[in-house]
Amino acid sequence: MRPLLTGASAAGLVAALTLGSAVALGRPSGAPAAARPAGAPGSGIAALQARLREQPRDAAGWASLGAAYVERARVTGDPTCYPKADSVLRRSLREAPGNDGALAGLGALAAARHDFHGALRYADRALKANPYGQRAAAVRVDALVELGRYGDALAAARRADAARPGIPVFTRLAYVRELRGDVREARRVLGLARASATERGDLAYIAVQLGELAWNDGDLARADREYAEALRVSPGHVPALDGRARVRAGRGDVAGALTGRAEIVRRLPLPQYLTEYGELLESAGRRDEAERQYAVATAWARIAAANGVDADLDIALFESDHGDPEAALRAARAEYERRCPGRGVRRCGVHAADALAWALHVNGRDAEALRYARQATATGYRRAQFLFHLGAIEKALGKRAAARRDLAESLRRNPRFSPLWAPRAKAALDDLGGAS
Repeated sequence: MRPLLTGASAAGLVAALTLGSAVALGRPSGAPAAARPAGAPGSGIAALQARLREQPRDAAGWASLGAAYVERARVTGDPTCYPKADSVLRRSLREAPGNDGALAGLGALAAARHDFHGALRYADRALKANPYGQRAAAVRVDALVELGRYGDALAAARRADAARPGIPVFTRLAYVRELRGDVREARRVLGLARASATERGDLAYIAVQLGELAWNDGDLARADREYAEALRVSPGHVPALDGRARVRAGRGDVAGALTGRAEIVRRLPLPQYLTEYGELLESAGRRDEAERQYAVATAWARIAAANGVDADLDIALFESDHGDPEAALRAARAEYERRCPGRGVRRCGVHAADALAWALHVNGRDAEALRYARQATATGYRRAQFLFHLGAIEKALGKRAAARRDLAESLRRNPRFSPLWAPRAKAALDDLGGAS
């Protein structure tokens, strides 16, 4: 497969979410199957364990088992797999110090736990041991993106593409184009990825990403076709089920959307899915049932934290909308400080900036919130919810013209971005006299 990053087409690209970090960092779609090590799915754990009982000095086997535990956590949403992964990956390093498989696995584990500084350190060590390691290269790009180091991420993506081009690089490049507002190029890159993909998992992942691009543009018909395609090649694919539930809600099929959301949280009870189900229930007037979903999301965050996961971003977003504003602000500040070291408004990923802006807003600190909300929307990323947050903050500050512009833009991009928050965005816009 020829390298994708050639000439001017490389400009401005950064990378996507880390494989294994399915916990609501933007879209919980996981990573394409080609980015995962062979034998990693949870169904192979028993076989790996049996082999290691017979060959306990097999460093590569211990590394594969660690990767399998990280993958099981991604597939099942079970964070108790992470301590097991940590233990066996370190056993691999004891058997063969410095082996790149274990170091890449520890990088993926750190990323799954949202320790992106740790992920970067392990990825760098793994790539020093094996410059062609695809898993380590993917983790490195993802960590740089989540830390807001977009220029460095671009350089890392170029190196990864030159060393070993393929689906994992293509999908990351597409997400970066989306982050920078270049949706046309994102679609083109995903088209290249689709043309070269053969694995069902890859094809489903790519279809979901194309569906997300359409959803973010408010194109429900196109989004639905892509989610349906993902389910055709991979029945039961949870991110595709999530997309179809959103489309149904957007089309007014609340009953169908609720049925879909109930199935999603049965399969994979991650905080984002639980919260989306709760918000749909709340928008339908079923507040008591919504509170039960929110309670499960809160419990998940506690379990995740007990197993080494930094859940501050999830906590900040959830508490801002459905819980304790002060807890939201503590979590959002902690997340921003961890990801974005320095002083004042600094280089940082858009999700951390948006979470801090919204947490400040719900605590009545809109003057401080405004700069972070502007940071979150500065890259051109087409996220209607980010623009809604910015517009709400501007409205609270009396910046009526700016608020009207940004609230109208959030609804223009996707008038159905949330069954709970899109109507509130419209109400806020109407209060300002509607779109100009």
